[in-house]
Amino acid sequence: MVSIIIPYKNAGEYIAECIESIIKQTYKNWEAIMVNDNSIDNSNEIVIKYCNQDHRVKYFNSKGNGIIDALKEGFSNSLGNFITRMDADDIMTIDKINLLRSTLLKSGKNNVSVGLVKHFSTNKDLGEGYIKYANWLNQLTKQQDNFSEIFKECTIPSPCWMMHRDDLIKIGGFNQKTYPEDYDLAFRMYINNIKISKVNKVIHYWRDHNLRTSRNDSKYDYKNFIPLKIKYLNYEIKNHQLILWGSGKKGKNIAKELMERKISFKWITDNANKHNKVIYGLTIQNTDILDKKFNKKIICGVSSKDFSPSPKNKFNDFISFY
Repeated sequence: MVSIIIPYKNAGEYIAECIESIIKQTYKNWEAIMVNDNSIDNSNEIVIKYCNQDHRVKYFNSKGNGIIDALKEGFSNSLGNFITRMDADDIMTIDKINLLRSTLLKSGKNNVSVGLVKHFSTNKDLGEGYIKYANWLNQLTKQQDNFSEIFKECTIPSPCWMMHRDDLIKIGGFNQKTYPEDYDLAFRMYINNIKISKVNKVIHYWRDHNLRTSRNDSKYDYKNFIPLKIKYLNYEIKNHQLILWGSGKKGKNIAKELMERKISFKWITDNANKHNKVIYGLTIQNTDILDKKFNKKIICGVSSKDFSPSPKNKFNDFISFY
């Protein structure tokens, strides 16, 4: 059985369309675990109506507050050997569950099946950023190379993956109280060497609208991504010298987080006006250190589109944060 965990909060405008897309699946052995996260609109009435019509649609109330508590509640009540997520305002193609499951069966344990996604909008114009993000995600998925750029942004589409239940438990499931929760889960897949198995077609339609949680909840502000990236950076450093490249606003934000976590690093820039300046007690150096022959992990904290780190060789491992 496939368990589809669907947290929802005030999703009354779209949740029926979401559930209808699940009921129409070509693969029939599923359960939709609907978890109410303190809704105050008509979402519950709609969900309960579907529960009465189809025994595979199941209703639960979250015992906490927020999507992580709702996901934990959903998982604890799920029965499937395969676990996936769904957003209550999105739509899946009729073959989504079948394709994710069959791909996972072929690849076996220690894999996550991932499909292609497409954004659409309701009552607003679709932002260019959403289009670029989906295109970037899809390109990584087609190459089964999602984790190669994981320090830039979340590289696993949160409502378009499936895992064996045992594998999800092994990496901590939904028990980490860390936001953004989808990005944290992707990092845990990465550090536990979960492999990507692709579904090479669009199987999920991601809805953008003015009330979308990621637009309105401060937990998804980009400033919260930096601490998460630094947290998992520790798994990358090992026997390398850590270097931060970039002394602008974004570079300074990274530097602050590294210092708060007491992580030692060298700070460099190719901006000659900042060479030998002291910021936060550290002297900014030039980039000559990159030519030295010892192993280095270099955080690229420069957001300019024209920025291209070099020299690229066996001693320099560049990690782009933007």
